[in-house]
Amino acid sequence: MTTDDLSGMGPLVARLSRGGRRLRQADRTHPWVLDTAVVLLVFLMFCLPDLVHGGPGDRDGDRHGSHPFWFAFARLPLAGMLALQAGLVLPLLWRRRRPAAAFAAVAAVFVLQWSLGAALRADVALFVALYSLALHGRLRQLPWACAATAAALVLVAVRASVAVSVWDTLFFLLSTATAALALGLVVRIRRAQLAGLRERAARLEIERDQRSRLAAATERTRVAREMHDIVGHNLSVIITLADAGAYASDLAPERGKEALQLIGDTGRQALGELRRVLGVLRETAGASPGGPELSPQPGIADIDALCANVRAAGLEIVYRTSGDVDALDSGVQLTTYRIVQEALTNTLKHADPDARVHLAVVERDTRLTIRVRDTGPAAPPGPHEEGHGLVGMRERAALYGGTVSAGPASGGGWSVEAVLDLTPQGDVR
Repeated sequence: MTTDDLSGMGPLVARLSRGGRRLRQADRTHPWVLDTAVVLLVFLMFCLPDLVHGGPGDRDGDRHGSHPFWFAFARLPLAGMLALQAGLVLPLLWRRRRPAAAFAAVAAVFVLQWSLGAALRADVALFVALYSLALHGRLRQLPWACAATAAALVLVAVRASVAVSVWDTLFFLLSTATAALALGLVVRIRRAQLAGLRERAARLEIERDQRSRLAAATERTRVAREMHDIVGHNLSVIITLADAGAYASDLAPERGKEALQLIGDTGRQALGELRRVLGVLRETAGASPGGPELSPQPGIADIDALCANVRAAGLEIVYRTSGDVDALDSGVQLTTYRIVQEALTNTLKHADPDARVHLAVVERDTRLTIRVRDTGPAAPPGPHEEGHGLVGMRERAALYGGTVSAGPASGGGWSVEAVLDLTPQGDVR
């Protein structure tokens, strides 16, 4: 077969596949239609010729009646022939819903017919019933069905031994039964494989959707945390500066102008950080091969600028570091910056204007400790009123096996302490 012949079979295969799907859909909707069609087909092909021309034992109705083979079979009256044909063919209506019962009924009529010494073309129903039992029945029922089939076929071979060798007859009949049994098992295994593949595909699709939803939820949480840190902190600074500028505009206009300039700088910084975060979310189709040009994420070195902005809002900050904090991983530095930013934002919101903040970032052994303590009498909301800020700090610290604790300080004010574990993952101690 040439390549052109194979290519021309594509539309034919597609049409056959669509036809098979329609047939299976129709069979699921109306299962009795196919069962009835099988019975009618067997009747037309194997029962009707016996009714029209007479059975094999009818030597007058068969032009080959002179052959000695036909003398081995009894001649049946029309009513008896109809009764035996009905007993062989009608049980096939239940061959899929009750395959074992259908096979037992067909086998019983088959044995009765050959016990009477009659031969009918409708005997093919035994092989159809055996095929249906292998395809639709329980596998533990096959051994006794095979034994019953073999016994029935031995009876046939004995009856036909006057004209044909017993072994030749047994070889032909057992080969036919084996083919029917093997065909049923092959179709059954193929259907089981297809069902397993469909189930696996459906399960993989569900797992893919679950992973996509989980990834989307994780990304939304991360973006919400970043947006809260950026917008919450900078807006708090802007609001504080705006209040201070409005108060100083009458008493000291130059301080009001300075506050407006700080508001502009803080707003531009916030806008730049927002553009960086949103730039990661934006689709990069058609962008340069190197990707969008983004500013680096803030680290511990940027805490000085953060403190300067908070000092400009009127809050006094004492900041110190201990250890080699600049050599820390960029992820740890970003987490440290965000925790400090959120803690200072809460202090700016809730502490007195004349409060002093003590900020310390200490790296020692395999732990990084962040302490933010203010001396003002005012306190943030209680634990039962925790907002997204404290939750976000704990989520960030949990990424490094750390913890965050917050509560009233011993000498007044409020204290926030975060401890991060700097032990490399997979390090066994």
